[in-house]
Amino acid sequence: MKKIAKFEKISLFNFCKEYDHQLYEEVIMPKRATTGSAGYDFFALQDFTLEPNQTIKIPTGIRVKIQEGWVLKIYPRSSLGFKYKLRLDNTVGIIDSDYYYADNEGHIYIKITNCGDTPLTVEKGKAFAQGVFVEYGITEDDECEAQRTGGFGSTDKQ
Repeated sequence: MKKIAKFEKISLFNFCKEYDHQLYEEVIMPKRATTGSAGYDFFALQDFTLEPNQTIKIPTGIRVKIQEGWVLKIYPRSSLGFKYKLRLDNTVGIIDSDYYYADNEGHIYIKITNCGDTPLTVEKGKAFAQGVFVEYGITEDDECEAQRTGGFGSTDKQ
């Protein structure tokens, strides 16, 4: 299997601009549950409960260095989508290879909504989302030369 990426924590300095030091120490690196798993599980840093139609933005404390030509796609854990209709607010999270170099150090946030009719509780340390690496291509006539400068949502501001 080709290895194309590496997960890292963002810096303590940047994390502590919004969250406390203790939470940083408890960041769990994404990992696969089995050798046959395509997805890397992302884990909750704190307990949270989502009532029906409630939304939450979750910091992961994680960034990922990805080889050019690959992307990390973020999805809810399949079981949570099936049981609770859990949805990502952007449908699928797309983490580009150049996001690693963004102003926010490529900090991956995951924003989810409980679209079901029952409350969903996720305990600290439990997996709630998963990321899958996918190779992509570009067109033969692609002439893009812009470089990312900002963080989340910045590529449309070039």
